[in-house]
Amino acid sequence: MYTLPKGIRVGVLRGGPSPEYDVSLQSGAHVLEQLSQTHRPIDILISKDGTWHMQGLERSPDRILKHVDVVFNALHGAYGEDGGVQDVLNHYGTKYTGSDKFASAVAMNKWITKEQAKKAGIRTPIYSYIRQTDSIPEKVREIFNSIPHPMIVKPVSSGSSLGIYVVDSVPELVTAIETVLSAYDGVLVEEYIKGKEVTCAVVNDFRGSPTYAFPPLEVRYEKTLPVWTYGSKYGDESHAMYPTTLLPHEAQAVEEVAKKIHDLIGLSHYSRSDFIVSPRRGVYFLEVNTLPGMTKRSLLPQALETVGVKMGEFIHHVLGLALNNK
Repeated sequence: MYTLPKGIRVGVLRGGPSPEYDVSLQSGAHVLEQLSQTHRPIDILISKDGTWHMQGLERSPDRILKHVDVVFNALHGAYGEDGGVQDVLNHYGTKYTGSDKFASAVAMNKWITKEQAKKAGIRTPIYSYIRQTDSIPEKVREIFNSIPHPMIVKPVSSGSSLGIYVVDSVPELVTAIETVLSAYDGVLVEEYIKGKEVTCAVVNDFRGSPTYAFPPLEVRYEKTLPVWTYGSKYGDESHAMYPTTLLPHEAQAVEEVAKKIHDLIGLSHYSRSDFIVSPRRGVYFLEVNTLPGMTKRSLLPQALETVGVKMGEFIHHVLGLALNNK
């Protein structure tokens, strides 16, 4: 595990022009709080309109990034996880935590991720991708006849549980598709597999393993919301259960797939993959999150607790990976 040198100047990037602005603020605040125990981190906030600020003052990215040696990226969703901010940081030669521009863009697109997973022999629910230019009536007929019911409808590129619907009829399917397409570029429709929702975090170069998987957590989401949170990374509305009710071979399979997905897409430093584990059908991969939530109630900190790793230690390790170009 890496320990961060005392003199390193760390910027914590949070906020951003995505619907996940608020949870990113909380993630960044938690990281700042942890780093403040050992260093003097710099708070870098990006407002909803994309304006950068340092310690509360509006500044251009080039002026801000001159003052840091490494950035902890606590953004979530669009811009933070799709390669946008990575492009800016690369332009100024700034080292940062998380995956690079290309891997981030791939992981953010659930359809591309599933295509790669399928080619690698990883099981994922039956799915279909709808673009803005597609004929919705034709796609609805095709989907309704080819994907088992009920179905999940969600944005193809979105970092959290926003805009996700469970549908079981043609009218519901049409409405959900049209609603999602009104706000996003594409829609992913996939079969709903009944089972335990499970998440598994991985980190690089940890405890003697190039890609180390933390024990899976079984997730119980609040089902009272109008949009059901299925396969999300928005950990603040979840209750993680550990030890899980998974059988030993199920837990092992989840860990192996989480590591395989991380390496397959070329992700860096850490990630968190979501699964459905069916008692009859086995383990199904849903999606991978390149910058999972870091709030005090998020799933990643809960995963750290299962093996006795403190949040501050994890943050230092991830920053060490970034500084050493791992």
